[in-house]
Amino acid sequence: MVADSKTVESSPAISDLTSPVTILPSDHALLHPTIEIHRVGLPLKISSFQKFKYKLSEIFFSDDPFHRFKNQSVLRKWILGFQYMFPILQWLPSYTLQHLRSDLIAGLTIASLSIPQGISYAKLAYLPPVIGLYSSFVPPLIYTALGSSRHLGVGPVSIASLVMGSMLSETVSPTDEPLLYLRLALTATFFSGLFQTCLGLFRLGFIIDYLSKATLIGFMAGAAVIVSMQQLKGLLGIVHFAGKTQIIPVLSSVFHERREWSWQTIVMGFSFLLFLLTARLTGLKKPKLFWISAAAPLTSVVLSTLSVFIFRTSVSEISQIGTLPRGLNPSTINKLYFHGPHLGLAIKTGLITGILSLTEGIAVGRTFATLQNYQVDGNKEMIAIGLMNMAGSCSSCYITTGSFSRTAVNYNAGAKTAMSNIVMSSAVLVALLYLMPLFCYTPNVVLAAIIITAVIGLIDYNAAMRLYKIDKLDFLACLCSFFGVLFLSVQMGLTIAVGVSVFKILLQVTRPNTNIMGNIPGTQLYQCLSHYEKAQRVPSFLILGIGSPIYFANSTYLQERILRWVSEEEERIESKTATTLRCIILDMTAVTAIDTSGIDALRELKYTLNKRSLQLKLGKSEVLEEFSTSGLYLTVGEAIADISIAWKP
Repeated sequence: MVADSKTVESSPAISDLTSPVTILPSDHALLHPTIEIHRVGLPLKISSFQKFKYKLSEIFFSDDPFHRFKNQSVLRKWILGFQYMFPILQWLPSYTLQHLRSDLIAGLTIASLSIPQGISYAKLAYLPPVIGLYSSFVPPLIYTALGSSRHLGVGPVSIASLVMGSMLSETVSPTDEPLLYLRLALTATFFSGLFQTCLGLFRLGFIIDYLSKATLIGFMAGAAVIVSMQQLKGLLGIVHFAGKTQIIPVLSSVFHERREWSWQTIVMGFSFLLFLLTARLTGLKKPKLFWISAAAPLTSVVLSTLSVFIFRTSVSEISQIGTLPRGLNPSTINKLYFHGPHLGLAIKTGLITGILSLTEGIAVGRTFATLQNYQVDGNKEMIAIGLMNMAGSCSSCYITTGSFSRTAVNYNAGAKTAMSNIVMSSAVLVALLYLMPLFCYTPNVVLAAIIITAVIGLIDYNAAMRLYKIDKLDFLACLCSFFGVLFLSVQMGLTIAVGVSVFKILLQVTRPNTNIMGNIPGTQLYQCLSHYEKAQRVPSFLILGIGSPIYFANSTYLQERILRWVSEEEERIESKTATTLRCIILDMTAVTAIDTSGIDALRELKYTLNKRSLQLKLGKSEVLEEFSTSGLYLTVGEAIADISIAWKP
């Protein structure tokens, strides 16, 4: 057996076991190459406390957040500590007028997008439209002080709005019990923020990694289709619409209520939808014209509002937003729902929307940080997003996070720092104080068109095709989450997404890769036969590569799979009347750990192979004292050379 010196460093049970192991017969002759044989030493002994400390630091402190405090004075440590907690203190001292000019333009640009999106997404969550504007005012201010991303545009997002609306409306009707529904939405936002903050404080961000990219692609696409189908109510002017989100009830409701279709609404809706899609396509094809797609939603709101106001006597069939309250965010601390029969629903909704918004916000922040060559601290992002949601729930805001569309506009507009969020919040403040009466005649059909245009970007066809070409299992996971959202429910689709991700992890842990390896002619390299066309089998040798740690979960499988490889190789040799199989080498360079179950499996493998006149030799260990160290080699090539010498007559 051949392996790396790291093979067992994390396994206390075999701390003195070296990485390589070889299975070989006792006496045979074979031609051997001339190669230097290096002695393989046993790994250094490390105390159990040191191993536990190392593992703990790798799990919770992999980014080494305290590195900056090393060798610093007490005063400097305090300054660095405040800068770590409030990233705004890192860039604010060096802020210039040139930065302000760029952030001012970017902030006003995303404000033109955030105002109509805020109103639209609030309606998607079955909340009063003004709640969407409130949520675009307070949270961005908090994120500016606490967030580590320079470009993240904060506000309501479509997926979290859809999930919150669908989960709460199944139990509480937003039309029959609007006050209770609003209280549950605010409470769900509070628990979402609490959950996000705890993840960041206790550095448990790896939990959200269970939502793999493949499942998220399918989930986002399915949710985008569901959101778009829900907007048919507004586009067609339907009054009585399905309360469910599944695609079949929605389509059934659309065709069943054909008598409620309004031709005036349809003409206006599809006209503005075509305008918005054209503007979006222009922005995608020509990034320098990003301002066209950014200004299109607000332009649509203004034009449609003016049209309805001017022709209000002849377009009475087109539903409108109505009067919106003017003023700053009212306090909602006394509206939080901490006791009652629906508390469990609020907590569950908060946890699910919290995970989704965290996943989207951190992914968006890291994507644009990569473009500018700086890092986004995932744990600080969780704390920032969590605290802004907790504060938002006390000031009439619902779930918010980093929005991809706003961030893309913010980035393309030339934002330099998070100050652009403050500019955006200031613009929203002006709208809340002075512009609310102007939205009275805004038609709901335009808001539906804005939502459809925004969520279309979540359907990533090219990414799905890449999954199909690269990894069929990932593609299957993508399809499962996609169809789960479409035909079951958004919550069930998310559950399927997480379940498929976990199943894939378990499958890879319990069924690790094993493959037959061969020699690359003219080299001492040994690679997988199925991956390297030039790799050739070594006569009389069966070289097997193991591609994962050996744990209790896979030790039995590996033992059975190795014996199966041996049987298959013997059958192949017998059918081709080739050279007799004399030696089996296990290449364990990819094995980073072996636990006690793994050692027992190797012991049982040794006994089984002894019956076939094959012998397994391992390094000395307290639990494997019967093994010797003569079967340890640094490389496969050295193992073959040394064994060949032993076989020489």
